[in-house]
Amino acid sequence: MANADDEFLQRLPVLREFGDVADTLKYEPLPDGWALAVADVINSTGAIDSGRYKAVNMAGAGVISALLNALQKFDLPFVFGGDGAVVAIPPASIDAARETLARVLSWVRDDMELAMRASIVPVEDIRRHGHDVRVARFQASDDVSYAMFSGGGSSWAEARMKAGDYGIASAPAGSRPDLSGLSCRWDPIAATQGRIVSIIVMPQPAGDMEAFRRLVHTLADLSNVDGRDGHPVPASGPDVSFADEGVVLESKALSPYGAGWDRVRKMVGILAQIMLVKTLSKFDGSLGRFSANEYRRGVARNTDFRKFEDGLKMTVDIGPGRLAEIRARLDEARAAGVCHFGLHEQDEALMTCIVPSAVRRNHMHFVDGAMGGYATAATYLKAQMGKA
Repeated sequence: MANADDEFLQRLPVLREFGDVADTLKYEPLPDGWALAVADVINSTGAIDSGRYKAVNMAGAGVISALLNALQKFDLPFVFGGDGAVVAIPPASIDAARETLARVLSWVRDDMELAMRASIVPVEDIRRHGHDVRVARFQASDDVSYAMFSGGGSSWAEARMKAGDYGIASAPAGSRPDLSGLSCRWDPIAATQGRIVSIIVMPQPAGDMEAFRRLVHTLADLSNVDGRDGHPVPASGPDVSFADEGVVLESKALSPYGAGWDRVRKMVGILAQIMLVKTLSKFDGSLGRFSANEYRRGVARNTDFRKFEDGLKMTVDIGPGRLAEIRARLDEARAAGVCHFGLHEQDEALMTCIVPSAVRRNHMHFVDGAMGGYATAATYLKAQMGKA
């Protein structure tokens, strides 16, 4: 029999037109007693400047993977932010989520050689400070829907985390979360229309929300260059990669801390799976229930390249003409007091994945710009907001 938390998840509105994500009346309030788990990589821009794009993205996706695995609730609302994540946690799971995040911090420090911070922020505290957390889902494909957040609560929780509030201490060295299914095997995905552009657009605090909703519709329309909404992943799917940091990171994530030989075995297994996918793809073959080319097409369909987390975030593949139009609309909206924005261009996109099973169709894929992505766009956004 479903409990109240399961019933909330089952009744979440499902949006099928992306332009509707800015209509906050279509969202459902997060119930009292829930909390937001928030985490991000400290100085992610420095890590990105050092070329560690995949490590930053994998750390962010690892937060989601670890919490879903630990809580065994794969329908929890979450948003991947490039260098971090936000996950809604039901009351009965808050203690387990806190322990899991402590283990994530240890894993990121020990294996990724990055610093991460994390907090768990009660929704009651968010509401006491004048914000809300409202949730809906956007149907990205027939097989996967992704959560969208509105109400300003997610942004407030992230700001409090960065200020040191509600903080979680790292678990002892060698502590590991369960990262089963976390994968980072894909080649960088080159732009085909012109540039891969990571865009963050936030409403100004006293701005016209109806004008902001119209702006989101306009940006979605302008991104739809080829009938695929600016999707940065080809319809045929991405290619897998041998010589890549992602294989090393994945083998570490799936091995006990310091277990050298086990890590080597995991790496050999991953490389063998990559070889299998490449071979099956070349000959359009299958192995049992697994079709490599159908899986790759499913990756494209299921990719989370557009989202709403108190504002619009998207990583799209667009040409110079459309990009100029988007910049012009954003500049106009900012001057009119409607929004602040950050925008970052690059030549390629990167993908990180959570794959519960390769033969099921509900695998989840997160895309970001390969040379700064959302983290760099957020830096531009903050600089612009500081000048307001």
